[in-house]
Amino acid sequence: MAENSHITWTDNTHNEWIGCTKVSAGCDNCYAEREQDHRYGRAKWGKGNARYLTSEANRRKPFAWERQAIKEGRRIKVFTASLSDVFDEEVPDDWRDALMRTIGSTPHLDWLVLTKRLAKMRRYLGAFPSLIPKNAWWGCSVEDQATANQRIPELLKLRALVGDAPLWLSIEPLLGSVDLDSHTWLYEAVPHKGRGIEWVVVGGESGPAARPMHPDWARTLRDQCIAAGVAFHFKQWGEWLPTDQNPQLCAHASQVEMRIDKHGDFNGITRERDNVEMNRVGKKTAGRLLDGREWNEFPREA
Repeated sequence: MAENSHITWTDNTHNEWIGCTKVSAGCDNCYAEREQDHRYGRAKWGKGNARYLTSEANRRKPFAWERQAIKEGRRIKVFTASLSDVFDEEVPDDWRDALMRTIGSTPHLDWLVLTKRLAKMRRYLGAFPSLIPKNAWWGCSVEDQATANQRIPELLKLRALVGDAPLWLSIEPLLGSVDLDSHTWLYEAVPHKGRGIEWVVVGGESGPAARPMHPDWARTLRDQCIAAGVAFHFKQWGEWLPTDQNPQLCAHASQVEMRIDKHGDFNGITRERDNVEMNRVGKKTAGRLLDGREWNEFPREA
């Protein structure tokens, strides 16, 4: 349920409860549902189902990380709710209250809060401003332009509540092209310090039913971040690797049948000019090099 995460953009993961409800296409192949519901039966996914509160011992672990951070003289990043959503409507507010108090009581940790439920997040933080911790980074998850258009403006409205805390995006799984720049959503160092998105995490989908990610979708986001001076973090390709990223490896792939164009059409039937050959090599083999390098950037610390 916690700690020593394999996620490249955090040190630890922490879940005070487990369970969620799918809300958009990015949730279709949810790894948490596959593991915690279908495999272990800890929590039933879906609206109206009770969420599973983890043990008190598990919920106390952040205080050990706080002591570790103080001892080592460094900040430790903690991603909360990797197996749920902090602002899931099925979660009682007293659970959220307890989590906010834990975050506020561990000031040497940087807590990465991520949600798809922006309206609920704003209502909750607006109703309980005294519980808003100063060491949280507030983020939303999007997967395509439609979800970006819906959620990012709501995230930016948080600025009045959370002050100078970093605002960030997890664009994973990336299922289509996303334009951030033309909407002026990205952070600008001068003269609008702290007014936009300061960190963008991008990744492809993993798991047995994973959908491929066109490399130009990732490149466009990278280039927009570079131009705006925004931290960019490329997490992974996921199950599918474009041939142009590693031709030698892909020559020996077990499956080289998938083609995708920049509009998300699989098998590249309609727009051959945009076709990219995709190879199912597995998440570990596909790795996380985008055009030959890792992108491991982080925003300024809160």
